[in-house]
This record gives sequence, C-alpha cells and structure tokens, in this order.
Amino acid sequence: MTHVQNHRVETHMQAPPHAAHAQAHPSHPRQIVGAGGYFAPPGSSPPKAGAFSPRKAAQAQPAKPSFRKLYDRGDFPISVNHDAKGNKINWKVDIEKLDYHHYLPLFFSGLCETEEPFAFLARQGIHDLLDKGGNKILPVVPQLIIPIKKALNTRNIQVITTTLKVLQHLVESADMVGEALVPYYRQILPIFNLFKNKNVNLGDGIYYSQQKRENIGDLIQETLEKFELTGGEDAFINIKYMVPTYESVLSRV
Repeated sequence: MTHVQNHRVETHMQAPPHAAHAQAHPSHPRQIVGAGGYFAPPGSSPPKAGAFSPRKAAQAQPAKPSFRKLYDRGDFPISVNHDAKGNKINWKVDIEKLDYHHYLPLFFSGLCETEEPFAFLARQGIHDLLDKGGNKILPVVPQLIIPIKKALNTRNIQVITTTLKVLQHLVESADMVGEALVPYYRQILPIFNLFKNKNVNLGDGIYYSQQKRENIGDLIQETLEKFELTGGEDAFINIKYMVPTYESVLSRV
C-alpha cells in the first residue's frame, strides 16, 4: 500500500470531531446519540412556541400614521362627549355624507388600539358607520381586510374579541357583504382556528365573560355561524377548509 493510500485509511478511521471533543471534556453534559443524530438530554424540554402570546401589530412599509395620531391631528370629524351614562361619539358632520372609502378603513385601522379613548373611538366609530352605511359598505370591503387581519394577528384577546363583534356587525350591515368576505377567509380565519377552543376556565369569571360577550371561543363560534348564514352557498366549504372542527349551523336547525 502506498503512502497516499495509508494516509487515506488513517483519515477515514479517525474519530469524528464531536467524539474527540466529548472525550477531551468528560465534564461536558452527556448527550444521547442515535441513528438520526443527537437527542435532547433527559429532563430537558423545548422552548414554548408562544402561539397564543400577544404580538405587536406589524408596521406597514412605509409606516402609516396610527389611528391615535390621525385623531390627535384632527383628521376625524368626531369628538368624545362625556355624560352621566358614559362616553359617546359626537359626530361633527352627517355620517351618511362621509366618504366611506376614506373613513371606514381608517376607523378599522383603530381596531388594534388598546388604550382609551382611542379604542372606544375606533370601536364606536365603526359601529356608527356600519349602522348608517347601507350600500356604501360593500365596495369598501377589500380595503378592510388588511386592518382586520392586522388586528387579529396581534393575538391580543381584547383586540380579537372587539374585532369579532365588528365582523359580526359587518356581515349583517348590508346585502352581499357576507358573500364579499368569502374570498378573504384564508387571510382572516387562521386565527379563528387557533383560538376556537380557547375558553379558559376561570370559574365565576367565565360566566361573567359570557354575560359581557367576551368569551373568545363562543364569539368565534357565533362569528363563523354568521359568516355561513350570510356568505352564500360557498361559505360553509370555505369555512370548513380553514376551521376543520366547524360544523354547519344549518345542519343543526
């Protein structure tokens, strides 16, 4: 055997670097080696995935002014009216004369707000606009998807419950709106599927949340049922594709 061949054999028979390292450092934590590689040592656990953890709202590029900044600089024709019954929105113009293509998406962008009075202004402003919008709402639906998706993706329970109530109002606000939302199920229903069974057992607290309609699992079920009832013949199959555990409300009637 030539010198070159001897060198190749010796190289082939050398221990792999990680084995040599383990021998050189006997105090190193013992790892279990299997056919597929290393296994985690006994007693260890993977890090939490954080699927239900709240997340900051992603900023669009370029960043647009937030709802509160628009309000602070006077872009909305509203003010807060304080009285003994609580806060109310005072509209400075006739709602029915507003440009819905401009104002409705801006109010929807406020769904991510959690501080007052901004959360209240966005929430109540949306409901007022949906109450008076009529046939102005349907053409604006495509512009509402991004702020809806952004609000749901915060995974903040308060923001999600507010958004679910808004979605229920939206699909019932005017004809064909429910059907117009069907093509966008793939963008907004993944969070529904994630939180559908998340009814935390809080004892008396869960009953209180049900009274206030803040139980997220129940709200998701209600919202999906309204989607099916207003979304036309293609609604159920598209809901089922994104939320496999959902059962048709029509089959229970």
